[in-house]
Amino acid sequence: MAFRLSNNLLGILNFITFLLSIPILGAGIWLSREGVTECEQFLDRPIIVIGAFLMVVSLAGMIGACCRVTWLLWLYLAVMFLLIVLGVVLTVFAFVVTNKGAGETLSGKGYKEYRLGDYSNWLQKRVSDGKNWNKIKSCLADSKVCTEFHEKYLNVPVTEFYREHLSSVQSGCCKPSNDCQFNYVGPTNWTQGSAVSTNPDCNLWDNNMDTLCFNCQSCKAGFIDNLRSSWKKVAVVNIVFLVFLIIVYSVGCCAFRNNRRDNHYEQPWKP
Repeated sequence: MAFRLSNNLLGILNFITFLLSIPILGAGIWLSREGVTECEQFLDRPIIVIGAFLMVVSLAGMIGACCRVTWLLWLYLAVMFLLIVLGVVLTVFAFVVTNKGAGETLSGKGYKEYRLGDYSNWLQKRVSDGKNWNKIKSCLADSKVCTEFHEKYLNVPVTEFYREHLSSVQSGCCKPSNDCQFNYVGPTNWTQGSAVSTNPDCNLWDNNMDTLCFNCQSCKAGFIDNLRSSWKKVAVVNIVFLVFLIIVYSVGCCAFRNNRRDNHYEQPWKP
């Protein structure tokens, strides 16, 4: 009965994981062949690795549990233990890195402004690296975040525009900083006023749709804020995933114990 409960349950759980790994692996292969943008091509390798890893580990779990291959099940449990440890470390790291920073509320404005110095030093260093930021800018351009922003608010009056709740990337990358006190012509079209600002982003603003404020510190801060929100959601999902891994690991330990017991009983008796 113990064998049926633990070994068969472990086999079923890993069979489900194996089925899930097939579309993940397929999506990675598809992106490697059909991906056009740099962002799509950047994602293909991690997806292929994750899909292949899940497939191999789930196969090891199924064979080890259902065919009573003790050494394979031991290897499976070792990998699962490392995954649990790695998951805990990554979850704690995500919460620590994203704990600092928030948008600044502006009087009379529906959107917030973002300062790079408000966020963790680790994230600041990653986005401030020229090579990394060039890739991020390419991804932002591919996503057409500012193009859609321009089209959405093109015919919106300035008073209504200021009341809009913009995303952190739209606020930081698609319009100039409030410190610049530029004159509004359109959502991505601003003219310089008489006010003088010490904010270096004011000199980096350009009405060209390919430039806008993509080189501004506010754009990097807006991207980090968006990333911060995503990481917090991922961290919560990681917690749920860790609970699932711990349950599977516990079932796997029972199956491993059953395998050893069955192998012991099946050994020939020696006088």
